[in-house]
Amino acid sequence: MKTFEELKAVREQYEKEVALRTHGGASSQYERHVLVCGGTGCTSSGSMKVIEELEKQLAAQGLTDKVQIVKTGCFGLCAKGPIMIVYPEGSFYSMVKVEEIERIVAEHLKNGNPVREFLYEETVQGDELKALDDTAFYAKQHRVALRNCGVINPECINEYIGRGGYEALAKVVSSMTQDEVIQTILDSGLRGRGGGGFPTGLKWRLAKNLVPDADIKYVCCNADEGDPGAFMDRSILEGDPHVLIEAMAIAGYAIGASQGYVYVRAEYPIAVERLRIAIEQARENGLLGKNIFGSDFSFDMDLRLGAGAFVCGEETALMTSIEGNRGEPRPRPPFPAEKGLYNKPTILNNVETYANIPQIIINGVDWFTSMGTEKSKGTKVFALGGKITNTGLVEVPMGTTLREVIEEIGGGIPNGKTFKAAQTGGPSGGCIPPEHLDIPIDYDNLISIGSMMGSGGLIVMDEDNCMVDIAKFFLEFTVDESCGKCSPCRIGTKRMYEILDKITKGQGTLEDIDKLEELCNHIKANSLCGLGQTAPNPVLSTLRYFRDEYIAHVVEKRCPAGVCKDLLQYTIIEDKCKGCTACARKCPANAIAGAVKQPHVIDQTKCIKCGACIDTCKFGAIIKK
Repeated sequence: MKTFEELKAVREQYEKEVALRTHGGASSQYERHVLVCGGTGCTSSGSMKVIEELEKQLAAQGLTDKVQIVKTGCFGLCAKGPIMIVYPEGSFYSMVKVEEIERIVAEHLKNGNPVREFLYEETVQGDELKALDDTAFYAKQHRVALRNCGVINPECINEYIGRGGYEALAKVVSSMTQDEVIQTILDSGLRGRGGGGFPTGLKWRLAKNLVPDADIKYVCCNADEGDPGAFMDRSILEGDPHVLIEAMAIAGYAIGASQGYVYVRAEYPIAVERLRIAIEQARENGLLGKNIFGSDFSFDMDLRLGAGAFVCGEETALMTSIEGNRGEPRPRPPFPAEKGLYNKPTILNNVETYANIPQIIINGVDWFTSMGTEKSKGTKVFALGGKITNTGLVEVPMGTTLREVIEEIGGGIPNGKTFKAAQTGGPSGGCIPPEHLDIPIDYDNLISIGSMMGSGGLIVMDEDNCMVDIAKFFLEFTVDESCGKCSPCRIGTKRMYEILDKITKGQGTLEDIDKLEELCNHIKANSLCGLGQTAPNPVLSTLRYFRDEYIAHVVEKRCPAGVCKDLLQYTIIEDKCKGCTACARKCPANAIAGAVKQPHVIDQTKCIKCGACIDTCKFGAIIKK
């Protein structure tokens, strides 16, 4: 694909086929397309077996030439996987089972009658089938970074081109100067989606201008994504790997770089494989390598696999790891724009940041700035998890409120429980209480209430979560992931964890709470890199909004949420106990005694607080407090 004309010809050939999957359009080859999620979530739920059965049943019904099966990326509604969508109808089948496929093929794919009882329940309304975009989960979403996920086959470069892929790169190398590209990104207001929110265009301009006579410059991508519960970047790589290649090539053109590296954790096998396929396809088509589109611009890229170290999400530690050394951060300044990878000028952005670049180039600054808030433009992708009905991947305009994400898109808290907090930013972020549910989500608003955007993990908690235990969980993670290079982080986070552990065991004092807060502030001010500087955030935010829980643990020796085992006591209510002996037979510690048809008693010295007795009792006679 050496010329713009060849690119245009491929797009014209494939855009009709892909259009069939985006609510309408005519297909020259197939009557229907069956899109099956091939992302990690649905794959783990059995989507590959669904595809195997589809192929078998289509062959049996003689439909192989009329129906195309497309293994796509994530659709977003992970709670309902495996997911399958049939176009042109847009019929959304959720939690698909292999044994349902024969009927779906016979009734729907052959005779055009969707099998209503297998469809996502919200799309079925009387005699009509509701469009997927009108359901609560999708209605308020606006897909920019995720625009191709769940639409194209990520292993087919031509389908990406059919959706306008590589046209931004063609525009850049043919009609824009380096400064024009950088100014476009600056004017768009795009900020880094990896956590810090640094202006992307400013980072690029610094890398271009600080060392103008550098013999080589580098473009790097952080696809490490180490936050617990985060899977945004992984999903983009699995569903739309070519967008990263195109964006990194544009970045390379803008700063004068000829080589790119994607640092991706080895625990992402599907993402790694699809990225490898995409890079090879791009090379074969002349979209990576020498003289791209016949210009004097040359750019290539490679993968570097990480071993899952959280600290390698910090930019200098990541670059040190790419160089083949132990992943430890370096003091800044100098910043990577001046001395980065191999001491050469380098830019580093994460996957989601890059995924916005081609569309900004094609659609223009005004299009991008029309979304979001004054200081946070565009959209943000969140991995929605925890105590939420609709676990999954969502993309909303900046400024969408937390309440809209949790109650409308996420479907609220299941089992009639009450919302308690939302944790954003992973181990570097904070916990947001109910009084801030209506805050518009953007970089500055989250920082103002003691949290941060982070890469986009959003964990929802309900009344059954202990906030002291949550802070302890994130501190334990940080202690394990600290590289140990600086004392404040190496020693300080360990001391913080020990104090939290002491409190959750009922051994803490009010002085411990004061000492904990003092330690937090010291570690934030003196740690070498972002890991240590932000490690106290979960503790500080829970102290700020849920101090009463800390005091209950310390003064009353009680865990209000009933989570901390050392503070729990299981008790049998005499009036409710029927003496059925079920709890005694189930207890692994032989801590329950009593005669048949007589109230039983729990020996607190033997009880290991496993909860098996509560799960067994049919009469609600056992409580924990």
